[in-house]
Amino acid sequence: MVKIHTIGGFSEVGKNMLCLELEDDAFVLDEGFFLPPLVTMEEREKFEYTEKKLAGIGAIPDFSMIHDIKHKVRAQLIGHAHLDHVGAVPYISDNFNAPICGTPFTTAVLRSLLKDNNSSSNELLLRNKIKSVEPNRSVQIQGKHKKYDVEFINVTHSTPHSAIIAIRTDKGYFLYANDFKLDDNPMLGLKTNYKRLREIAKEGVRALVIDSLYSGTDRKTPSEKIAHTLLEEVLLTIQNRNAGVIVTTFSSHIARLKSITDFAKRMNRQPIFLGRSLNKYSEAAREVGIAPFLKDVKIVKYRKEVEKNLKRVNDNRRRYLIVCTGHQGEPGSIMDRIARSQVPYRIDKDDNIVFSSSVIPADINKENFSKMEEELRRKKARIFRDVHVSGHAGREDLRDMINLLQPEHIIPAHGGSDKTTPMAELAGELGYKLGKNCHLMNDGGVLKV
Repeated sequence: MVKIHTIGGFSEVGKNMLCLELEDDAFVLDEGFFLPPLVTMEEREKFEYTEKKLAGIGAIPDFSMIHDIKHKVRAQLIGHAHLDHVGAVPYISDNFNAPICGTPFTTAVLRSLLKDNNSSSNELLLRNKIKSVEPNRSVQIQGKHKKYDVEFINVTHSTPHSAIIAIRTDKGYFLYANDFKLDDNPMLGLKTNYKRLREIAKEGVRALVIDSLYSGTDRKTPSEKIAHTLLEEVLLTIQNRNAGVIVTTFSSHIARLKSITDFAKRMNRQPIFLGRSLNKYSEAAREVGIAPFLKDVKIVKYRKEVEKNLKRVNDNRRRYLIVCTGHQGEPGSIMDRIARSQVPYRIDKDDNIVFSSSVIPADINKENFSKMEEELRRKKARIFRDVHVSGHAGREDLRDMINLLQPEHIIPAHGGSDKTTPMAELAGELGYKLGKNCHLMNDGGVLKV
């Protein structure tokens, strides 16, 4: 009997965590933040990040449901470097006596999070070993009586080195595909490893946990090359010679940051990255050698230095292109502070504000973004929204993935019922029956397959 404990990310977008329990062994997959409680905190920078305090505001998964099997956990497996998958690792991973495994960029981001955290100590120290596994490679995990092969199969997403995690069991493969898109023309990194997925499908997939965030969207998610073209249209064909140009995007989207930097050069502007999260992800990318373009970028993370550089840009804005944090309108972010005139940069009429992002579908994000956008419009800035393509599979990508893998059981993930129900409906179109071999789960649920 195989038990799947759906700990987090099945009743909300974020806070992803799951436990696969076998007879004598178990695996934890992802330990992510739930970001809305952190976004709404006015004193976020002064908040001390500890397991108890983060649990108190609902920002990390409640894994009490697996308390009695903690001793069975043999490995902690992290799918990729987004905070809603890796962010809680520094605060809860010590509850398990098991190594933490992820791809090189993911583990580099984790080490960066340990160094640059909000706790009273300068650096968090974990008692478990962090193991880096190259994309399309496997790691052997010792169980109580046997060894397990765990593969990190490369898949395209909006951050480098993302993986579908495949655990080989006596009952067939367990696959964790949370998150991904199918981009056959990635701007950075490898294509999805269809060859290995087909091989695994032939051996037999017992259960597939699958990203359902946009399962209700009738589309194939466009390639990142489309976002590259959208950015080119905005940055290189708009009349902005003497205007300020500010681009905000996801700090973890290294391919997007490369495109922005490349276009800044073509505009004869110096790219400047402003913000702590941009620094974290950029340093991780440098560490694993996937971002040589960063040698031409000035990166500033501390508030005083940020303000000093913004003053310099304000005095000669045609020479610079700012890339900053705050694409969701997060209170206190650099983009929010620019919009509210809380920094030495003053938005002039016709300055170009480019949102190379979309608003994450949560009420607090929509509210924050709306307030910030209102401030920008009041200052008569030129606003370019949704210069972006998603990192998540659309309905037709999901159809292709299910048809490729032919799993025995499907478990929709990455959202509440509004996100997972369309995934179940798609599975129904493909011959799966709800409650029999397609399973809608909530946080704190247990599924036996």
